[in-house]
Amino acid sequence: MLVACDRATSVAEALPRHPENIKAADRINIVGWVYPSSKPRGIILLFHQAGSSKNEYDTIGPRLAADGFTAFAIDQRAGGDLFGDNSTVHLLDGSKPYLEAKQDLQAAVDWANKQTPHLPVLIWGSSYSAALVFLVAAENKGKVQGVLAFSPGEYLGAPDLVERAAAQVRVPIFATAAKDAGEIGAARAIVEAAPAATKQLYVPPTAGVHGSSTLIAARNPRGAEENWRAVEQFLRRIVPVPTSPKNQ
Repeated sequence: MLVACDRATSVAEALPRHPENIKAADRINIVGWVYPSSKPRGIILLFHQAGSSKNEYDTIGPRLAADGFTAFAIDQRAGGDLFGDNSTVHLLDGSKPYLEAKQDLQAAVDWANKQTPHLPVLIWGSSYSAALVFLVAAENKGKVQGVLAFSPGEYLGAPDLVERAAAQVRVPIFATAAKDAGEIGAARAIVEAAPAATKQLYVPPTAGVHGSSTLIAARNPRGAEENWRAVEQFLRRIVPVPTSPKNQ
């Protein structure tokens, strides 16, 4: 049964973030920030956009932790210094092709399943990583319980690669895009390809910008809070907030 719960009723608290290192399949060290929740009901893996870093989630990670999700944001090998230093790109002396970063996402999924085998794992992508999350979800049945994709598109070089991966994804999907016809159309094609019983394409009613920045007030001052409400409603739907005894 799905239980609706206002954010204010959550007993979870955001704890101080801490660094975490994981290894990709090729043994490359991937640096990330963990945003722990005091009483997590799930874990969300946060993947950044092109030219960016784990610090894209400096404001998003703490809010997710306060909402009851331990969040883990990593520095993928396809990225840069937007929002802050990308340690993985520096280690490799430059950004790598988008598809090569899929193994970084996979390493995060493997880490999450070892850390929290009893909790659902959701994967969250921004721009090119919003495309990669569909490939990762398709290849990790039973290890990924939900997908959030911010401005997904066919960014990976092969025609319809993302759409074909989405056609194998049955876990719940939330997708959104900038308030732009091209972005919305690209996201719609991917979402419609998925056989998931629970899927939502959220078109920002007021203002939306590319990628996860749509939730950052400094980058989307007119629409960030409204867009956050849609995300949190989706999260409550697929991972309900536990009912506290005093409210029973």
